[in-house]
Amino acid sequence: MVTVESLSLDDARKVIAAGEKKAQEIGQPSNIAVVDHGGNLVAHIRMDDAWIGSIDVSINKAFTARAFEISTKDLASNAGPGDQFFGISGSNQGRIMIFAGGIPLLRNGKVVGAVGVSGGSGVQDQSVAEAAAAAFGGK
Repeated sequence: MVTVESLSLDDARKVIAAGEKKAQEIGQPSNIAVVDHGGNLVAHIRMDDAWIGSIDVSINKAFTARAFEISTKDLASNAGPGDQFFGISGSNQGRIMIFAGGIPLLRNGKVVGAVGVSGGSGVQDQSVAEAAAAAFGGK
């Protein structure tokens, strides 16, 4: 039997709280989503004044980071015309996000979930996602 580690709702809340704090610090209302090992949504927040159009984007960034075990920022750098992952954004019924803001969450060196952030620029989303992922501290 194979045991699969995932993250808990408490883990997700901690990740989201750290992301929300960073988003407040930089003054950028954000949508922050956390998915589990299977890419399923565990928790999501939409901060006051965050774009409603970014709800699905944040969830899909988290899904993408989990599904491919890579940050969406790194995936994006390999998804342009002529690159190895060109066209990947059309896969998985269009759920694949190829811009910054999605980061896998690791525990004992294995991906157990991911966080996705959307609502600002790529730099802002990445900054919030990095703060959120750092709070997980699962290495």
